[in-house]
Amino acid sequence: MGEETLVAMPLAPHHHHARLDALPHHVSPAPQTQAPEPPPPQQAPEPETAVADEEEERDRGGVVEPPAGVPRPETPPPALAAEVGEDVYCARRMLQGAVLRPPPHLPQPEAPPGLARALSAPAHPHGYAEEEAEEAGGKQRPVDRSASANSAVVDVASIGRFLRDRRDVLSSAFTRRISSLKEPSAPAAADTYGVQEIHLPNVKVTVRLKDAIAADAAEDDAGYSFSGGHIKGRVSFFSRSGCRDCAAVRAFFRQSGLPYVEINLDVFPEREAELAARAGAAARVPQIFLNEKLLGGLVVLNSLRNSGEFERRVRDLAGRRCPDSAPRVPVYGFDDEAGGKDEGEDAVVAIVRVLRHRLPIQDRFVRVKLVKNCFSGADMVDAIVNHLECGRNKAVEIGKELARKHFIHHVFRENDFEDGSQNLYRFLEHDPAVPKYYNFRGTTNDGEPKPAVAVGHRMTKIMLAILEAYASDDRRHLDYSRIAASEEFRRYANLVQELQRADMTALPAEERLPFFLNLHNAMAIHAVIRVGQPGAVDRRPFFSDFQYIVGGHPYSLSAIRNGILRANRRQPYTLAKPFGSNDRRLELAQRRANPLVHFALCDATRSSPIVRFYTTQGVEPELRHAGREFFLHGGVEIDLESRTVHLTRIIKWYSADFGQDRDILRWLLNYLDPTKAGLLTHLLNDGGPISISYMNYDWSLNV
Repeated sequence: MGEETLVAMPLAPHHHHARLDALPHHVSPAPQTQAPEPPPPQQAPEPETAVADEEEERDRGGVVEPPAGVPRPETPPPALAAEVGEDVYCARRMLQGAVLRPPPHLPQPEAPPGLARALSAPAHPHGYAEEEAEEAGGKQRPVDRSASANSAVVDVASIGRFLRDRRDVLSSAFTRRISSLKEPSAPAAADTYGVQEIHLPNVKVTVRLKDAIAADAAEDDAGYSFSGGHIKGRVSFFSRSGCRDCAAVRAFFRQSGLPYVEINLDVFPEREAELAARAGAAARVPQIFLNEKLLGGLVVLNSLRNSGEFERRVRDLAGRRCPDSAPRVPVYGFDDEAGGKDEGEDAVVAIVRVLRHRLPIQDRFVRVKLVKNCFSGADMVDAIVNHLECGRNKAVEIGKELARKHFIHHVFRENDFEDGSQNLYRFLEHDPAVPKYYNFRGTTNDGEPKPAVAVGHRMTKIMLAILEAYASDDRRHLDYSRIAASEEFRRYANLVQELQRADMTALPAEERLPFFLNLHNAMAIHAVIRVGQPGAVDRRPFFSDFQYIVGGHPYSLSAIRNGILRANRRQPYTLAKPFGSNDRRLELAQRRANPLVHFALCDATRSSPIVRFYTTQGVEPELRHAGREFFLHGGVEIDLESRTVHLTRIIKWYSADFGQDRDILRWLLNYLDPTKAGLLTHLLNDGGPISISYMNYDWSLNV
């Protein structure tokens, strides 16, 4: 408070704009252009009154007079400044401790840390010219307030400017986003074949640009390119799974690069009536269509190819846009009307729905185990008696029927159904292992169960269609991403739900081997899509945790291989058998282990056999063919010089199915090509030692 404050006044006309404002060390009152008139003598106000008057005066934007006893800002004497010069005068004042401000046209010093300056009024847009305007109008400049960074001073004008700035920013951003809808050069989220996708919050707008439309029109005018270019029309053909002629047509279209649409009648049985209407009731697949016009089958295709007529017809018929009367493209997500719902609901499902609400379902502690979601046999009998008003014997018969149709099962799967409070049962959908059942979607399939044979045959046809469409020609590489997104796989996933309550005991003995071979290979493809490829270390999620519920019982890939197909033999590196002595699944197990099944089961790895599906009539020769093909393509290598036979590691894992070393080599002779069979025969007959080495197994995915 005792420091002096210097205000430098202009001393010469040509220095009209040169001013030096005094800046105290702590508080900076606004510079004054002229020395104020001394106020008339008056009594000094009380301290609190003085502070209040000062705050009130600051709020009005005026100049606050220093209180009594405080030195007033000194006005430099003009005569002294003129005598010694402005520079000398300022230097003297700086030596005396005064803090001088540089002229406004030079950079100004910043406030020290923790000290913020707040203006009582907005700054003039033209900077220092505001002071001249105020001097001319007889107004005082707004006072600069100094405020601590921790003070609670609120600058309403600054807040208003901030809100206006944010409003302008948001407005401009929204304007640019909207304008991008009509600006072709604006970047878009995706640009594929002339279609741009612009993503807004909760909105997806797809815009077809004029340039893209014009480009398509130019391509249409260009016509069809037989080397695989753009084609305006549509080439389609009707087919069936496993049809050799259909495979030949498909191979020709792929080799020529000709885009085509395949309508597999085994996947889309509702299209059979359409084929009969277009090609006649006696027409056999394949039937090829160019747009809406029928071309014919494989014989006609070969004849037209040899004469060169096929390309001309393609140019003439497929060189124009495809009309609506052509065979339509199969649509994803739509089932046929007879897709499994025509049988109606099960006859006892009405009783099941009542029991699901009336039975006391709870967790119980039995055999030192906590059994979840169960009820007693006596509870079910009582509920049936009360609902149907029948005797207990009739109620027990109904309970057995529900167990036979797999609506309910014993918690330990020990018996079908018995009355009594010690026998505990649960509904199929209440099984704690339901999250592992990948053919189960929340609720039980309440439809009338279909025969397992019929479900198995349709499952095989759909999986064959998947292989023909999304696997390489040698079946060694599968496109799992396209399979997962295909309509064929969606229909397969719906179909296998019908296995939940299928009566597997009615499956004929000759049907069991191909049924479980095909189920294993289909489950392997499903497992890759849902849980990923089998790991090189932890393979449990793939082989054991991924399960189907079939006939009321769970089946994993390991249970099918070791429990069913290997006649309930131990899995490698384990001590327990897959099925216990009281397990009902033992009724479906093979009576003896056939070593060839190991070369018919694909586990989606590069070292496993290729994926195949088998028929009931030819399963035995098909197994022998699978074994020969596996050993032909790297399953065995013979080094005559070192007398070493290199075998697949599958034989080592399941050596119990193949016998001793010499027995294995003699068994191999039946499935080797003549060259390898001759080398192995020479090693076996010369009486010398033979070494067996097992090759590394490649666990990478067969993609």
